[in-house]
Amino acid sequence: MTRPPVSDWARDYDIFDPDYVVDPYPVWDDLRSSCPIARSERWGGSWMPTTYADVDAIAHDVAHFSSIDVGVLNANGDTGEELPISAGGIPVLPPISVDPPLHTWTRRLMLPWFSHRRVEELEHVTRDLCRSLVERLAPNGTADAAADYAQQIPVRIISRVLGVPEDMSDTFTGWVRDVLEFAHDERRREAASQAVGLYLFEQVQRRKTDPGDDLISELLHTDVDGGEISDEIVLGMAALTLVAGVDTTWSAIGSALWHLATHPDDRRRLVAEPELMPTATEELLRAYSPVTMGRVVAADVEVNGCPMRQGDKVLLNFPAANRDPAAFERADEVVLDRAHNRHLAFGAGIHRCAGSNLARMEVRVAVEEWLRAIPEFRLADGAEVVWAGGQVRGPRHVPVVFPR
Repeated sequence: MTRPPVSDWARDYDIFDPDYVVDPYPVWDDLRSSCPIARSERWGGSWMPTTYADVDAIAHDVAHFSSIDVGVLNANGDTGEELPISAGGIPVLPPISVDPPLHTWTRRLMLPWFSHRRVEELEHVTRDLCRSLVERLAPNGTADAAADYAQQIPVRIISRVLGVPEDMSDTFTGWVRDVLEFAHDERRREAASQAVGLYLFEQVQRRKTDPGDDLISELLHTDVDGGEISDEIVLGMAALTLVAGVDTTWSAIGSALWHLATHPDDRRRLVAEPELMPTATEELLRAYSPVTMGRVVAADVEVNGCPMRQGDKVLLNFPAANRDPAAFERADEVVLDRAHNRHLAFGAGIHRCAGSNLARMEVRVAVEEWLRAIPEFRLADGAEVVWAGGQVRGPRHVPVVFPR
């Protein structure tokens, strides 16, 4: 069904509008100056703050803003009814889609798997993978930097964390895209949710008798307060690792490569000054933050003059917050050596991304290995760059050309 075009972004925004997905920055700039917290009745209705201060404050206010539903679509509509324990085939996704106390201990169990030590162990695997991918592309003189490269990396690393076969990567990619990118297509989203849930349920049952060195096995054999973790919680944590660890990171990698393909001065500087990569990684994450997260108003509250009612959906627009000139000088520019960068690409508060160490490593290594093999590249003439949006914004196709 064709949706009517947006005529007033302050009162009728549409985060799935094709023009908005491609270029949301002017909309955010206008809203910050005219209506910092916009309202729309589309997709079940929601509020959307666009300033760093408001997004950060709401992210930290767990008393008024619940994580029971972190999607960008309002599953409740206007009813304010409690969400069911599961949506489709995926149960609740601890720790991201639950509140304390369940959030507290599930996050504590998740963090060691994404610690600096474990990420260092995965870095050589990631580098070998990136190197093999880009070395196959380099002789061709042309490639899709998103589909052929960025989208091939995180899914294989997450497969290792979960202990599932790497040859399932293409299947996982399809499922994750259907859950996040096509969330507004209920039939497609539900089918993918069911598929993810069924596959991971089978993996959980298998690890009970045949454990391995992976997240699922460890959770199944961990006691919490003297008792085992329920299968539902293990399944939810595994599903979160898959869904949250794939599309988000490949979107960040793809956006970084799109930027370097369209900004030759930045590309040449990174090639000439590789020591800038740590700060450049943070800056590219800030400028092209992929993720918007939902919250549900738990109790009536007023934010910046906007009366929000229990059950309302709020979209934590971290990408818009990271482009706020009140928080960042030259906010709409990529400053590769930006020294102070308190970006919200990984969220804020108790739900800040548990896998941030892994994600930033993957982005850094992916860009390093691409530039090592292909230091000079640009968008192909007449190339159509395809962007996806909604929950996760990033390029799906970035056709580039380079010297052989």
